[in-house]
Amino acid sequence: MQSSFFTAILLPLALAVVMLGMGLSLVPNDFKRITRYPKAVAVGTFCQIVVLPLLGALIATILPMPPDLAVGLIVVAVCPGGPSSNLITYLAKGDVALSVTLTAINSVITVFTIPILINLALQTFLGERAAIALPIGSTMLQIVLITLLPIAIGMAIRRAFPQAARRLEKPMSRLASGLLALIIGLLLFREGSKLPGFLMQVGIGVLFLNLLAMLAGLLAGRLFQLPRAQQICLAIEVGIQNGTLAIAITAGLLNNPEMAVPAAVYSLLMYGTGFMAILYGRRLINKPRLSV
Repeated sequence: MQSSFFTAILLPLALAVVMLGMGLSLVPNDFKRITRYPKAVAVGTFCQIVVLPLLGALIATILPMPPDLAVGLIVVAVCPGGPSSNLITYLAKGDVALSVTLTAINSVITVFTIPILINLALQTFLGERAAIALPIGSTMLQIVLITLLPIAIGMAIRRAFPQAARRLEKPMSRLASGLLALIIGLLLFREGSKLPGFLMQVGIGVLFLNLLAMLAGLLAGRLFQLPRAQQICLAIEVGIQNGTLAIAITAGLLNNPEMAVPAAVYSLLMYGTGFMAILYGRRLINKPRLSV
């Protein structure tokens, strides 16, 4: 399979399918919930947009790893949550409405923040090699076309044909999962000879990013005394990122398969940590509250 087909067709198609599927599950009220629980939305958005990129930069700076992998790790950190976070929140008995709202809002905000933060990471870790820096305007347009436009189409289908949209949700989710598995498989196959070294160099960093982001979301929810269901949601929403978008940016827009390795490893790892979050969330929800 040629690289051009992988980066120019398969990656954008897979991401568009993922985002279309997410759009099928959204309604306009998902964006209006910010007025119903503004504190939870503000805390979750701050953690996603500010805390998570700082965690990624800190991990990439402290842990020894090649510059390309460091940039790839930060790309994962600056991406929004994806549909997987909504599903894991549901299974963990978290606040699904808040999860969907945060995913939708952060998907819009990160259109503007992703090019800026990635350019900063390129300049920091690659220096003069950062001639491949992303042009901000065209990158925003591409992210809109492969993320926000499919979401808008999905929402339009949901509004015009609600029953058909509900029937399409599961098949689209399965198709998206299959495409993501294919992409990760192809990516790891292309980098197969370097994979053991990559895992040694970036595996710990990816795990730290995932776990520390979950912990940050959970602690932020507790600090601001949010209900337990919203604490669970924040832990998952901040900790589970859109790995497909990260792969599309690194292997597609940046045309650097090595940078995509952290996102591929993350996309596999997050299901294991997501399962732990489900067990913890169910236990937390069922735990009796202390009387005062």
